[in-house]
This record gives sequence, structure tokens and C-alpha cells, in this order.
Amino acid sequence: MDSNEGAAAHPPGWFRPAAIAAILFQGMGVTAYLMDALRSPAQIAQLPLDQRLMWNATPTWIYIAYAVATFAGLIGAIALMARRRWSLPLLGLSLLAVIVQFGGIYAVPRLRNIVAPDAMIVPLAIVIVCATIYALALHAHRRGWLKA
Repeated sequence: MDSNEGAAAHPPGWFRPAAIAAILFQGMGVTAYLMDALRSPAQIAQLPLDQRLMWNATPTWIYIAYAVATFAGLIGAIALMARRRWSLPLLGLSLLAVIVQFGGIYAVPRLRNIVAPDAMIVPLAIVIVCATIYALALHAHRRGWLKA
């Protein structure tokens, strides 16, 4: 057996800052999710009308996708920083869940009628960042930077 078998190649210097940025981004997602999930009925009642309408029109499956996207993303980003191969499927799951979450705005007619087209800029940016993080993990995997 070769002594280097199973050893991962050393990533370039930019990899660590990119992985830290991924952790910070995904951590902000988990924070946003927890703020939403722990919002009380009194806090919901104080939201502006458009946000309250959106809150009430959002089905449970979108919140489930939101939870999966954020928690899988954070765990995947931490695993990426640790250079673990299993970061790739977690970040892929996170990306898929983000697409389902924000795609739900178009799939649910009540939401589609509430959300203005220009309000989709932030969700689109989130999808792009998540896709970039997934692409980083895929690149790291292909380059042999990740270990078992």
C-alpha cells in the first residue's frame, strides 16, 4: 500500500479564506432561519402588511426547505473548511433546498401575487452564492484537496 494513499493534496492559499467566507455566509443563513422560526405571534403581528401577508401565505414545506438549506449549508461549509469529502453532498443538498425554497415563491400562487419581481434580487443572489460555494467544493474534490 502506498503511504500517500488516502492523503489529500494541499489546497492553495485562497482556499482557507474562501471556506471561512462560506462558513460566515451559511452562519448568517442559520441565524436568519432561527430568527424567523422563533418569531412570536406578537412579533408577526407587528410586521409590515406585505411581510405579514407573505408570512401567512408561506406553506410549511418552504420553511422546511429553508431549514435544510441553512443547516446543511453550515455543516457542509464547516466540513469544507476541514477538507472533508462529505462537504460536497451537504452543500449540494443545501443548494437544492435553496432552489426549492425560493422556487416556492413562483410555485405558490398566493406568494407569487404578493412578491414584487424586484424583491427577487436577494433570493437570486443567495442562490448564486450557494451555487458558488458548491462549485468550490466540487473544484476542491476534483483537485484532490478533500479527504475522507
